[in-house]
Amino acid sequence: MKKIRQKLKDLFQTHRIGQANNIIMKNFADRLNEAIKAKGSAICVGLDPRMNQIPEHITEAAAKEHKDPFVAAAAAIIEFNKGIIDAVHELVPCVKPQVAFYEIFGAPGMQAYKETIDYAQSKDLIVIADCKRNDIGSTAKAYADAYLGMTDVYGESRAAFDADALTVTPYLGYDGIKPFIENCKEFGKGIFVLVKTSNPSSGDLQDLELKEGGQMFEIMGQLVDSWGANDIGESGYNFVGAVVGATYPEQAKKLREIMPNAIFLVPGYGAQGGGAEDVKPCFKEDGTGAIVNSSRGITFAYEKDENYGPKEYAEAARAAVEAMKKDLSKI
Repeated sequence: MKKIRQKLKDLFQTHRIGQANNIIMKNFADRLNEAIKAKGSAICVGLDPRMNQIPEHITEAAAKEHKDPFVAAAAAIIEFNKGIIDAVHELVPCVKPQVAFYEIFGAPGMQAYKETIDYAQSKDLIVIADCKRNDIGSTAKAYADAYLGMTDVYGESRAAFDADALTVTPYLGYDGIKPFIENCKEFGKGIFVLVKTSNPSSGDLQDLELKEGGQMFEIMGQLVDSWGANDIGESGYNFVGAVVGATYPEQAKKLREIMPNAIFLVPGYGAQGGGAEDVKPCFKEDGTGAIVNSSRGITFAYEKDENYGPKEYAEAARAAVEAMKKDLSKI
């Protein structure tokens, strides 16, 4: 385990130094696959802190220390997230904080978001910023710089929210994706494009039958495959990944054929009803090609596991990761 931790530490340190010196960085897909291999796990832990589920001993302590409720909430989130990260960082390659659960607390919440990213990276975790950003022109460029690049201000270049990857929406076409791809190339980052999402109403648009043949999600998969075609890393994958829900295994099977070089970020496991057999089509025969996200099932595992109380929420999260790892090993 010490050798694995040192290997990952060296990998992250090399990446950060290269980024600071504006050197072309290692393909994000290669970094992610190395981390998956080192941890022996394709699990991504979603950090979606809901205040009503964070243990009371954390929220009450924060409220006593900070009079401003937004500041108190942010402090509670940071404390909670650090506990989860400390418990799982040796077992998983990446975490995925969902920005909505931080934005809701205004500026202090966004500070908690940044601190969560920084702390996770200090533990050698890859961080996927779940923000689903997109726009066109200079606005898309600003989003890309905020999460995957650098901001030039007062003669200095600084990273705002220095995530390793970002979820993006594709429905503005390539000119809304191009700035993100350019930053991925320059800074060794990655994106995950929404293709077939896990929510029940995703089919309203994504399953539409087209006159030209095929369904909307298939066309989107073809576009994603083309967007990453020129940037395949040593691992055989590119930095343009796809979000493909575990709740639609038949569609995932089609998309695996359409996007052979894309890493799938797979939500929908656990709380949303997806199981190991459902995520199987997202992987290739050699067991590569996907990372499976679980949020509530891990971070709030203490609520459903009678072996743990609120003060042992971190231990419960670790146990949930180990159980998920065992479940995924069946496929």
